[in-house]
Amino acid sequence: MAKPPSLGEGAKYRGSIHDFPDFDPSQDAEALYTAMKGFGSDKEAILELITSRSNRQRQEVCQSYKSLYGKDLIADLKYELTGKFERLIVGLMRPLAYCDAKEIKDAISGIGTDEKCLIEILASRTNEQIHQLVAAYKDAYERDLEADIIGDTSGHFQKMLVVLLQGTREEDDVVSEDLVQQDVQDLYEAGELKWGTDEAQFIYILGNRSKQHLRLVFDEYLRTTGKPIEASIRGELSGDFEKLMLAVVKCIRSTSEYFAERLFKAMKGLGTRDNTLIRIMVTRSELDMLDIREIFRTKYEKSLYSMIKHDTSGEYKKALLKLCGGDDDAAGQFFPEAAQVAYQMWELSAVARTELKGTVRPANDFNPDADSKALRKAMKGIGTDEDTIIDIITHRSNAQRQQIRQNFKSHFGRDLMADLKSELSGDLARLILGLMMPPAHYDAKQLKKAMEGAGTDEKALIEILATRTNAEIRAINEAYKEDYHKSLEDALSSDTSGHFRRILISLATKPPPTEEVADTPSGDKTSLETRFMTILCTRSYPHLRRVFQEFIKMTNYDVEHTIKKEMSGDVRDAFVAIVQSVKNKPLFFADKLYKSMKGAGTDEKTLTRIMVSRSEIDLLNIRREFVEKYDMSLHQAIEGDTSGDFLKALLAVCGGED
Repeated sequence: MAKPPSLGEGAKYRGSIHDFPDFDPSQDAEALYTAMKGFGSDKEAILELITSRSNRQRQEVCQSYKSLYGKDLIADLKYELTGKFERLIVGLMRPLAYCDAKEIKDAISGIGTDEKCLIEILASRTNEQIHQLVAAYKDAYERDLEADIIGDTSGHFQKMLVVLLQGTREEDDVVSEDLVQQDVQDLYEAGELKWGTDEAQFIYILGNRSKQHLRLVFDEYLRTTGKPIEASIRGELSGDFEKLMLAVVKCIRSTSEYFAERLFKAMKGLGTRDNTLIRIMVTRSELDMLDIREIFRTKYEKSLYSMIKHDTSGEYKKALLKLCGGDDDAAGQFFPEAAQVAYQMWELSAVARTELKGTVRPANDFNPDADSKALRKAMKGIGTDEDTIIDIITHRSNAQRQQIRQNFKSHFGRDLMADLKSELSGDLARLILGLMMPPAHYDAKQLKKAMEGAGTDEKALIEILATRTNAEIRAINEAYKEDYHKSLEDALSSDTSGHFRRILISLATKPPPTEEVADTPSGDKTSLETRFMTILCTRSYPHLRRVFQEFIKMTNYDVEHTIKKEMSGDVRDAFVAIVQSVKNKPLFFADKLYKSMKGAGTDEKTLTRIMVSRSEIDLLNIRREFVEKYDMSLHQAIEGDTSGDFLKALLAVCGGED
């Protein structure tokens, strides 16, 4: 009989499923037999009973069923039920180790391998769970799990899976500071400092050291190198091996956060990855479902319960909600543990020193004279050589492009911008001309366009003014005055109104930051907006991170929730943009890019604006956040959503496939 999951001494049970009181296995077996007897089956009775019993109790019901009726309960359930509901219920009936064994068997059977399933199970299980899994696989299929995995995988991915399959991760809590320093040095030398990568070091350290030890290694690695270990793994490793190592790191940091993220990705967007959803809900229901729920609520601003409710249907939905065990949505309020998680997220954001990197860099052996001649030739005569124009302009830094402009005028007595404008058209023209403009003049033009004609593009105003640094804002003000003979402040004043106007002008004039601690909001809406504006539009990013952290501690609310709940319209959107930018600016832009391409039609203006304006600042970081959140690369998204020369130019600016 399967043992219930063991808890360490003093550890609190964090599962959502508990032993059923007054449990009678024979009575349950009879109830299930009755529910499946005759024509059709009583699915409601089946799901109600099975999701209300612990795994240990379900094994006893299986035994009683066989004793009473001489039949296999799992076989009968398979016969009576169908589809996702059947997979979920049958999964619940197996002991955890046998459930894992079945998932892995399915992942490596037939044509192709489900690498994501292998990664999820082997990266997240404890030593004891791994040993039970290996034994269950041998018992169920009379095969050796390690041999089967070796037969179905290859390379460093295979080696790391085999290491994890040994279930020999160190488990002592005593950590040697010297060994932490040594491991940091070894990882740094194996990746960042080496031509090529020494994958064996990554495999040995991440596959064997204790969780406690590795958490300190990750902290020290960030302090020493200025970048998180995840950034080095993404830069040095690739393919399934990279995904596996990132999953291992996530599980070392927090297994519950890893599963919260997997659940979110299983349900977001079009379609649901039901196998992933079922596997996690079944296997974590008696381990850490409450922790997963808390983190889910904090990270995604909605409860796991509400997402399942909106993403599934029928008995399948009812059974999943029973396993979830409760809804954590209470008008944006955190329960205490989730507030603690949110507080820690801000703590991490406050200490991280992320190195920002663009994708467009100065060209080596730059020759403005040769570039000018090549561009003139590409535009001379009948037809235009777009490929040459794209190749030159997307592979030069902005400073180099300004030299080409100057050289073009000196050499040919012509304005390069005017020539490009007459030769190119549509989205490609907007992108190439945007790249040719100095950044501050480009931003000034985008702000002018947002305020021109009937209607105002508030989203563009917010995106630019809420995300630029003080130096960038000063440069934009100068460029606006120079190009349009009017101050930016005057333009904003005449085109916007109310609190929104005050917010934009405050952002556009950027007074020197003062360091006061924010008050908690009062019920007065006017004073609330004014107070938020005073703080959000003037304080430094490090200061605001600390304020947002303290805000959680004082109010039990995340500041973004409060803004969304208490405010509306453009004022809300502007404040949310500032908060998201403070939290993680590359992620803010990754979200904007995703939204510009998802669904029917493409918002080419937003797509172009972000690709142009971030190409030399943090587009590489934006790419990493994009693939992390949306499970597809920015390169793939652009490829699927644009075409022709515009696509070619965007991909060149994007700078690579992740």
